Amino acid sequence: MSYEDAIAAEQKIYENNVAIHDLPPIFHYWSNRYLLPKLQSCGFNSQNEMFLTHLEKACLGATPHFVSLGAGNCDLELELAQALKAKGHDFTLDCLELNPTMLERGRLAAETANLSCHLNFSATDLNAWNATEEYDAVIAIQSLHHVVNLEGLFDQVKRSLRPGGSFLISDMIGRNGHQRWPEALEIVHEFWRKLPPSYRFNKLLNRYEELYESWDCSVEGFEGVRSQDILPLLLERFHFQFFFPFGNAIDPFVDRAFGPHFDPAAEWDRSFIDAVHQRDHDEIAAGRLKPTHLLAVLGHEPFAAPTFPGNLSPQSCVRPADRLVPPSTSESPSPYDWSWPHDPRKELEIACQRLVEKRTASVLDQKQPLEALEREFEERTSWAIRLENELADQTARVEQLEREQHKLIHNPLHLARRLLTGIRNRLFS
Repeated sequence: MSYEDAIAAEQKIYENNVAIHDLPPIFHYWSNRYLLPKLQSCGFNSQNEMFLTHLEKACLGATPHFVSLGAGNCDLELELAQALKAKGHDFTLDCLELNPTMLERGRLAAETANLSCHLNFSATDLNAWNATEEYDAVIAIQSLHHVVNLEGLFDQVKRSLRPGGSFLISDMIGRNGHQRWPEALEIVHEFWRKLPPSYRFNKLLNRYEELYESWDCSVEGFEGVRSQDILPLLLERFHFQFFFPFGNAIDPFVDRAFGPHFDPAAEWDRSFIDAVHQRDHDEIAAGRLKPTHLLAVLGHEPFAAPTFPGNLSPQSCVRPADRLVPPSTSESPSPYDWSWPHDPRKELEIACQRLVEKRTASVLDQKQPLEALEREFEERTSWAIRLENELADQTARVEQLEREQHKLIHNPLHLARRLLTGIRNRLFS
């Protein structure tokens, strides 16, 4: 996919996506039970409170200038601006976004909320952004994993961030394309086999996954295009004041693709998520898995007492580029262990139905390329026939010219007669 095609795909994906931050209820069950207490121990009750706290610090002096990279519909930016305004602060926040449709939604929402005097909106490709202002804080909320030119973007942030300014980030730092590294995929598959078939339908890709498929979503745009490079590149250019990493193997079970199948009010669903989280937590603590998400505050200079939860420093959360994962020597087990308490007959019917749908879709997927090849073959055959006919016509014309030339050369009387005829026609025409 060319860069231009990726830009077009990215814009199309989010053009009509109004609720880009909506997550299924099971995500909120998991995050409120396990992430929130840890975040509160660091002094914050939410991600937005973390951002707001550092923006307020910049408001203590002259009127601060902020910028948000990849603001999308500007939902979170508007919340932050509303909170700052409510506390009596004066400020300017530039919202940079690639998609003009999303940016327009943000602009209209700012007008409705009477925040237009504080917010500026600019259609900007972050891969080519050249900062022309200085900023007291730079915000990046779930946008960095859409950037190809991370080095260039981080260099612009570093150049434009004022001394003492903050680079505030919430993002995904797992494998590119939001795939699972082999060590995490093995754990996901272990728990996947315990899932009833009714939980295995991918709502985003509209397909049944008998065994979880580690799909590279970056092939259709910029989603997760360089996720795994974010943390190493930040470490090269900035210093961490606050670093809050979390999640890995739990991700597929609480995301938008499969998370909607889980009901936080159902005991089995909660216990399943609890078990996955505990395994995830233990593997990350032991260093066998690396976190796939972060909240962070960074700056130009080293901080005297940076805040990291437990022993998870930014350096320790980078997966070594040369890390080898030994191939599994065990035989591939069944994708179902049939141990769930759900109605087995109903679940079996769902499994069979989904497999039939998947096989049908696979056949259709194969049929379309074959039909395209047949059409291309027919077109090329027609083209070859036309070319052959044109070649025959050209050959006949060449042969005719050769015969006429032969007559002209070897029959002077014939040539003279043609010349006289031409002269007569000119004189009497």
